[in-house]
Amino acid sequence: MGRLIDGHWKTTDELTESDQNRRADGFRNRVSPDSRHPPEPGRYHLYIARACPWAHGAALVRKLLGLEDAISMDIVDPHRGAGGWRFAPDNPGSTPDSLHGSDFLHEVYTAADPEYTGGVTTPVLWDREAGTIVNNESIEIMEMLVTAFADHSDEYDLYPAGKRDRIDAVVEKLHEPILKGVYTAGFAQSQDTYERAVDAMFDALDYWEDVLDDQRFLVGDSLTIADLRLFPALVRFDPVYYTHFKCNTRRLVDYPNLWGYTRDIYQHDGVSETVNLDHIKKHYYRSHTDINPTGFVPVGPDIDFTASHNRK
Repeated sequence: MGRLIDGHWKTTDELTESDQNRRADGFRNRVSPDSRHPPEPGRYHLYIARACPWAHGAALVRKLLGLEDAISMDIVDPHRGAGGWRFAPDNPGSTPDSLHGSDFLHEVYTAADPEYTGGVTTPVLWDREAGTIVNNESIEIMEMLVTAFADHSDEYDLYPAGKRDRIDAVVEKLHEPILKGVYTAGFAQSQDTYERAVDAMFDALDYWEDVLDDQRFLVGDSLTIADLRLFPALVRFDPVYYTHFKCNTRRLVDYPNLWGYTRDIYQHDGVSETVNLDHIKKHYYRSHTDINPTGFVPVGPDIDFTASHNRK
């Protein structure tokens, strides 16, 4: 995967060892009333990839809180080639860059910082007024959308003040073995690394299967950003991670509670609109040519996320 070095895009083949070891700059500012990025409807713009699980969480928050009119959004093409994420509005489900007219997402990064060094990832939250990227860290974007624009939704309190420590602890517990773990397994450079990642992942899935035997969601009986962090990984599990990343000890559908939980969230109003399995499968199977050299995209599996979940 390529990256920006001092504002210049370098493909994977062009990156030197020194380039790879350069510390990423990143964008870690926040939307808040007392910052240079106050919460004003119409001021912010979100860049996402429908294929990306990290961006999916931000898209879920935007949808569930009804922020479509307050925060505009563009969607990159699912295929990430030598130039990184690109805008391909002629392809179904993708959009142009409506703010800058960029061909590639890395051009949005250099519009914010012409000397930027680091990866070019989604999601990206852009401030029209300040003319820069506010943040490109997925969980921070999710949290700030919830807290800064809380008055936009009476239906969901996705990050309630009294549960934030618990939510943060769950998010942390999910990260290493599951959210990151699928990539550790998929891109492992040794059999031992792969097996350790897979073992840790299924230990974690077994744990959450037991938790969900006693409660509807990860932090009690109400939906929170912890659930919106896990859901993108689960919805990708059988179509991609099970085969493409060889995380094949068990399928998601082999876990009664996790599978029902996934359908439960999918059937919340608006959630299904954030799931694009065509983008998801095309991204992984066509972009990762070192794992899938033919670029063939599997036809299946047939998964019915709309089946009754019987969870209360």
